[in-house]
Amino acid sequence: MSRFDDTDTFEAASLSARAMGAMGAPALSYMDGLNPAQRKAVETLDGPVLMLAGAGTGKTRALTARIAHLLATHTARPNEILAVTFTNKAAREMKNRVGALMGGAVEGMPWLGTFHAICVKLLRRHAELAGLKSNFTILDTDDQIRLMKHLILAEGIDEKRWPARMLAGIIDNWKNRAWTPEHVPEAEAGAYNKRGVALYAAYQARLKTLNAADFGDLLLHVIRIFQENEDVLTQYQRWFRYILVDEYQDTNIAQYLWLRLLAQDHQNICCVGDDDQSIYGWRGAEVGNILRFDKDFPGAKIVKLEQNYRSTGHILAAASGVIAGNKNRLGKTLWTEGEDGEKLRLIGHWDGEEEARWVGDEIEAMTRGTRHMDPITPDQMAILVRASHQMRAFEDRFLTIGLPYRVIGGPRFYERMEIRDAMAYFRVVVSPEDDLAFERIVNTPKRGLGDVAMQKMQVTARQNGVALIEGARILLDEKGLGGKGARELARLLDGIKRWRAMLRGPQIAAAPDSDLIEVDSPAGTAPTHIELAEIILDESGYTGHWQNDKTPEAPGRLENLKELVKALEAFENLQGFLEHVSLIMDNETEDGEAKVTLMTLHAAKGLEFPAIFLPGWEDGLFPSQRSMDEDGVKGLEEERRLAYVGITRAEEVCTISFAGNRRVYGQWQSQMPSRFIDELPEAHVEVLTPPGLYGHGGGMSASASPVAQAVDGSDLHRKAASADVYNSPGWKRLQANQGNRGIRQPRESRTMTIDSEAVSAFLLGDRVFHQKFGYGQVNAVEGDKVEVDFDKAGVKHVVARFLVTADGAGDVPF
Repeated sequence: MSRFDDTDTFEAASLSARAMGAMGAPALSYMDGLNPAQRKAVETLDGPVLMLAGAGTGKTRALTARIAHLLATHTARPNEILAVTFTNKAAREMKNRVGALMGGAVEGMPWLGTFHAICVKLLRRHAELAGLKSNFTILDTDDQIRLMKHLILAEGIDEKRWPARMLAGIIDNWKNRAWTPEHVPEAEAGAYNKRGVALYAAYQARLKTLNAADFGDLLLHVIRIFQENEDVLTQYQRWFRYILVDEYQDTNIAQYLWLRLLAQDHQNICCVGDDDQSIYGWRGAEVGNILRFDKDFPGAKIVKLEQNYRSTGHILAAASGVIAGNKNRLGKTLWTEGEDGEKLRLIGHWDGEEEARWVGDEIEAMTRGTRHMDPITPDQMAILVRASHQMRAFEDRFLTIGLPYRVIGGPRFYERMEIRDAMAYFRVVVSPEDDLAFERIVNTPKRGLGDVAMQKMQVTARQNGVALIEGARILLDEKGLGGKGARELARLLDGIKRWRAMLRGPQIAAAPDSDLIEVDSPAGTAPTHIELAEIILDESGYTGHWQNDKTPEAPGRLENLKELVKALEAFENLQGFLEHVSLIMDNETEDGEAKVTLMTLHAAKGLEFPAIFLPGWEDGLFPSQRSMDEDGVKGLEEERRLAYVGITRAEEVCTISFAGNRRVYGQWQSQMPSRFIDELPEAHVEVLTPPGLYGHGGGMSASASPVAQAVDGSDLHRKAASADVYNSPGWKRLQANQGNRGIRQPRESRTMTIDSEAVSAFLLGDRVFHQKFGYGQVNAVEGDKVEVDFDKAGVKHVVARFLVTADGAGDVPF
């Protein structure tokens, strides 16, 4: 059916409109399969719209369909759409999806990208309004810290007492709130021993001298430009006729202000987000941005996406039960047309090591298909922890049993030492004013230039008001350095001069103010940027340095340098590559082997797996005691949102576990099950804990575990800690899955008694129980010392009075 209702309308239309109309139904194929709520979100184009999208409700599809609808209906041209995401991966996915919906690649959408990537474009266009040159350098965290250390040292501050990283965190927080030095509130002025504001001002001044900006500046400078230059703001308000924002719940104050400035005229802004998934408050995200959307944009339409396409009914019900405990939320209820599936599984363990052993065994059972489900591969399973230190037990266990795994959030490719060194060389060639990059490479590899030589270069540069690289040239001309250091420095400066000439090409003449920065290059000799990168690394001696290195790491570092040069092939020039690396968020290379994923809950947002394990649900660990201490109710609610995010990562199987004892900072501590456990709706939870974990329901009359005592009267706590579930379907499956582990049902009568006169009461082979180490068998007795081979903890030497006789406990599970 044609877009035009009748022949007269068709004939009166322009040729281009008629041509589009002749395409007929395929032009709206992007609407196929959308549910009513998604369709409403797509078709409501004018005015402010909040797409409140729950986990797994197809928000990315609705967002991309909305872009396709804007283009297909000629409501906006590609360059009139501003679409903002938080990661480069999300931006690529959005562009690819729009292209697929429109039947081909979408060209001419220059304003689809991350906040930082778009602000880089804007700032390079208007750099002079921020006191910068258009070729400014983007500093990473390492360079920021080094620069701040210089400023701290110059002020005579003890950097050990007042670390540069502390100052960096304070300044980053201020920039996230869009505070320039002169606008930091008086209440915040006491930060960093009352010198934070002054150092912030000095830091910003130094950045301008270096012709550099950090990540916070990318937004801060653009906001200031918009606020101080109405004509520039008006221009972009006219250009960006439609604004779309993904993950709006994760925006900070600076991002919020930037969006408000651009949308305040036409108010054609569509924000997509989920207040229940706002989990990044620690890095500046402000959940209030999404909660007050209808107040910021009066008349806003709120469209709730609640139909879930990811998880089973039981999993969704469990997640909904937990998140209902939060008071500050807009409210929605996830539902699915799919099956209820398995109930969420809950199991308690004696300690963290036992928890890791059980998870490892369960993963192997799932891969073999010995559970009542089809086999799944390791890469379809993930373990999501609250804190990275929890990973150690799982890594040790997986290495022991040979289970392949990967840790998400480990060292990144562009953070490796050799890559950072090579990038510093490239940065100096692109931007000679980059003192931090020059400082990094001037004695890398070793050129005989120590701290004294570096200090002389810095003093000369400051005295002459020039960049460090020019200060080094002046120092050499004035014979301020001698020996090998002078020769090697001169060779390096000549090399940079030559490489920069190759970068500029033969058409560039020498710069009038510096023979160091620009020189002529013979016609026809300018290399490509890929060849130039190889030349820089070879002629600087950096490649040779690793070729001559005999350490085991050297071959790998050389391979990384080769990979770095290979990466340049996707870019037109060095500057574009450097900019890309500054903005990139993750390294996505894989070796192809199916591996279990191990990551933090924060890193898991946006991902999904058929099977999820959520270990460590213990008060103090999760919810985090630090979050609750620092932020009170606000912190607890963010922890609860984190629990919601973790559960909703699961498609089919979700297992929550906790340990009764855990080693914290080298000391064993009894743990309390997480308060979130009792917020789970019992009708949707299956308890797998074997009996006897905390004394088999109170059989330990005088020394019941603190956890068993604490959870008395708490339904899921009590059931998970000590319920007799041997006859439950879940325990029978667990028993079957263990196969040759020899698990048998216990005898009906088994009691625990305390023997206070235990000096010689135990005999070889006796079964005993210890509050921390669990069940074991006596190997040797010497006075009041007993050697026990514990089932979980191995061989230990303990005092007899801390042991309990386990009468008739020969068939104790685990």
